[in-house]
Amino acid sequence: MPTFVRTEKCDGCKGQDRIACMYICPHDLMKLDRDGTETGHAMKSFNQEPDQCWECYSCVKICPQQAIEVRPYADIVPLGAMVQPLRGTDSIMWSIKLRNGTMKRFKFPIRTTPEDSIDPYAGKPAAELAKIDGPGFFNHNELNGFRSGDADELIRK
Repeated sequence: MPTFVRTEKCDGCKGQDRIACMYICPHDLMKLDRDGTETGHAMKSFNQEPDQCWECYSCVKICPQQAIEVRPYADIVPLGAMVQPLRGTDSIMWSIKLRNGTMKRFKFPIRTTPEDSIDPYAGKPAAELAKIDGPGFFNHNELNGFRSGDADELIRK
């Protein structure tokens, strides 16, 4: 199910130019309705294309007001339940509210690496395009002993 914003909780990140859910959404779906012409709620965020939502929970986790929710599928939580993550500085708490009102909470540590501090190519040699056809590259004919199949080698009945 796509995300939806509880307008009574959303404060539009206090009128900043780029609100948290807009910043984090990988599909650029969250939008701030500044004057209320699009949703009838001024200075509230909303999912402008619910059909395109990836359901990644990024906006739900980053919202400082816990105003964004997702109705999850039954394989995550039982039918009719609600799930709300609350991110702290060193952990994330997932709260699941079942249909009967029972609350379940699960706490997990999170990565605390500073943003943009990871260099994924550190210590790796620079790519040389001239060697792309040589052994050891992913598109080589016989990488690690594997090769393309031959139709004459198929078992026939």
